[in-house]
Amino acid sequence: MAGVQVGRVERGPGRPRQEHVTGAVLSAVLELVAEQGLAAVTMDAVAARAGVSKPAIYRRWPGKHDLVIAAAETRVGVLAVPDLGDFRAELRAVLDARLDVYRIPGTARLLAGLIAAVQEAGEVRGAYQRYVSRTMGETRKILERGIARGDVRADIDVQSAATLVAAPLIFRLVIEQQLPDERFAADLTDMIARAVGSPA
Repeated sequence: MAGVQVGRVERGPGRPRQEHVTGAVLSAVLELVAEQGLAAVTMDAVAARAGVSKPAIYRRWPGKHDLVIAAAETRVGVLAVPDLGDFRAELRAVLDARLDVYRIPGTARLLAGLIAAVQEAGEVRGAYQRYVSRTMGETRKILERGIARGDVRADIDVQSAATLVAAPLIFRLVIEQQLPDERFAADLTDMIARAVGSPA
């Protein structure tokens, strides 16, 4: 089926206000995390910072964890890398995109907070795991695409390789407290491509 078009949806008069509230709330969460850490994110604090009522927040997100995940996804969300015909080029595109986000002030605190939260989340831990799975989806896709093309080894475990891509940037930023730079991304691209690439 070709030529599928997405029709324009007519919005009611209340929709712009709803979108404003959503944006203000998610921005407030990210600001609080950047300034004070994830512990500062309470419904009262978010409502005050965003200038909205707590019921307006609860209508959109049933609890703090849902709100935190939604805010995190606006900062570290799903990527889309086109088929560039080469795994190494696609890998570098993923790393560069993450590099841009990780340099935004407050992202290190956000990631540190998410790492801590998923350990304490209890029954909502699955929501954090699904968020992580979504953010790693494009890495898995380029690995699978590389296997299909033949420039990634067919015997690799895609999930393990995707973790290998994601972890070094986060470790450099959160644990080593250094901003990852282009040299780091270039080195990672080379090491990972050599580790999972098919022999020439």
